Amino acid sequence: MVMCMRMLALPLSRTISTNFTSIRQMSMAVKADSVKSLFYKEYGEPADVLHITTQTINQPESDQVSVKWLLAPVNPADINTIQGKYPSKPPLPAIPGNEGVGEVIAVGSNVNNLTVGDRVIPNGTNLGTWRTRANYNSGELMKIPKDVGTIEASMLNVNPCTAYRMLKDFISLNPGDTVIQNGGNSAVGQMVIQLCKVWNYKSVSVVRDRPDIEALKDHLTSLGADEILTETEIRKTQIFKSKKLPSPKLALNCICGQNALEVMRHLAHGGIIVTYGGMSREPLTVPTSALIFKDITVKGFWMTAWTKTNMNSKERIDMFNELGMLFKDKKLKAPPHKLVPFCEFQEAVMNALNLDGKTGVKYILDMTKS
Repeated sequence: MVMCMRMLALPLSRTISTNFTSIRQMSMAVKADSVKSLFYKEYGEPADVLHITTQTINQPESDQVSVKWLLAPVNPADINTIQGKYPSKPPLPAIPGNEGVGEVIAVGSNVNNLTVGDRVIPNGTNLGTWRTRANYNSGELMKIPKDVGTIEASMLNVNPCTAYRMLKDFISLNPGDTVIQNGGNSAVGQMVIQLCKVWNYKSVSVVRDRPDIEALKDHLTSLGADEILTETEIRKTQIFKSKKLPSPKLALNCICGQNALEVMRHLAHGGIIVTYGGMSREPLTVPTSALIFKDITVKGFWMTAWTKTNMNSKERIDMFNELGMLFKDKKLKAPPHKLVPFCEFQEAVMNALNLDGKTGVKYILDMTKS
């Protein structure tokens, strides 16, 4: 049994006054439910500034639904947001969490797109999923099929969408074309490998060397990777010069530094490199020759910005429908993960930003164990 030994009562929500002065307030008290949230009122290291707090919420208003959160992943962007280092910042005090899957447990009188029992995910950013329950306007949530696994549904918003958009939006790829990426064992990297297999692209993934490298290569191969190379091997490989694989048209970069430079070196003429992260905390260096003689294009991608621009687009709806179907049909699998009880959140937030690039484990808060 999981037990939370310490609880801080912070004034996050004062829906109910301690001094009831009217019948209306007494009525609210009867209807209110106690919920738990992770809460921060200043930026800093998550283990230092996050606290569990209890507050009360009422039944949803006419245009709202009440959601019981089940699982909520912890992403590097969540950690950076709490640290105050991320461009997208919710107003303080705040409840973190951009991803999660929940169940609708109450519906307002004017809501007709959701019903009790529906599974939902956030339909936007900074919804604050690291809590046991909350009320939302129905448009802030997206219904998903119940036959998509709970784990997969919880992490549907960020990593699968990032991989999907980068493979779709930057260059026209045909079956048999090659995509090269670093961070191949990351959550996004594993999604890229699997989507390349589904769409019949060849994928080459660069990973950092480690004692158990063969086990990692076996795992990524089982997902559909055509080649897995270490940082040492990518410098020496002949797979493109020998025509074993066509030179890549697209490179995906989440590391930067020397790693990205080695990946870029193998791009075909007219290829494109898309940067979506910088885990090495080193700059991206682009050789002059890559621009002049190989006509390489350098672009960046941020899923948050894409979502804001395409919130209600058919393109976004089609993407979620396709990803949901791929998860349902087991053509996409969730990356290795660990469920952490909500009340033991410190383990998740301390390990989510692992800079050695070797763990490959995604931490997920289990909100049902609060």
